[in-house]
Amino acid sequence: MRPFLSQLRTELALASRQGEQLLVSIGIPLLILVFFSSVDVLPLPAGVDEPIDFLAPGVLALAVMSTSLVSLGIGTGFERTYGVLKRLGAAPLGRPRWVAAKIATVLAIEVVQWVLLISVSVALGWSPPASGWAAAILGALLGTAAFGGLGLLMAGTLPGIATLAGANALYLVLLLTGGMVIPLDELPAPVATMAKALPAAPLAEVLTGSLGGGSVATWAWVSLAVWAVAAPVAAASLFRWE
Repeated sequence: MRPFLSQLRTELALASRQGEQLLVSIGIPLLILVFFSSVDVLPLPAGVDEPIDFLAPGVLALAVMSTSLVSLGIGTGFERTYGVLKRLGAAPLGRPRWVAAKIATVLAIEVVQWVLLISVSVALGWSPPASGWAAAILGALLGTAAFGGLGLLMAGTLPGIATLAGANALYLVLLLTGGMVIPLDELPAPVATMAKALPAAPLAEVLTGSLGGGSVATWAWVSLAVWAVAAPVAAASLFRWE
């Protein structure tokens, strides 16, 4: 337990010092939330009257994607490129405890993100139903597994620079097509269909349906669950430690 706790403290300290990753993880979702809830420029889904009711669940999904895909993927990719993972694999810490420390770090950052974003959303007038939080948390955990698997898949198969470019490019594409800022109904039909097969749109649908007082489409749970299993399995199978 002591090596795990020591590595967890190290991971949290490193994460707190990475300003560019904190910007992606916290700054961008917070900026989107505050700006677009104050400026009436985004289209809203049918039945939604206030921008904050659509944006709040969307930025919670965006926060999960930011930390699990971008921060985890890029950080791990450069650790692998610099030979850090090779040394840790041979150290008393061991790979299982290293993986556990990574997962715990991601979850800790997501808790901070959600507390901050929910607090700001409530201050802006958001009032989600209490009954939807259990489904929302389950969706967030599935989303963390899905995006974490994708991040580790890139980090374990690509050079650090390629992981940096690929993770940021994928983040931007999923941000624009995942239903987090722009409703899927407003996208061209082929783009919306493709988005439903990727993990961002199912996660956004689960959180929006759970915390918006509506229902969650079955396709969202199915797609998100498939990604939550397939992405980590692919990462575990293809990950190269050096």
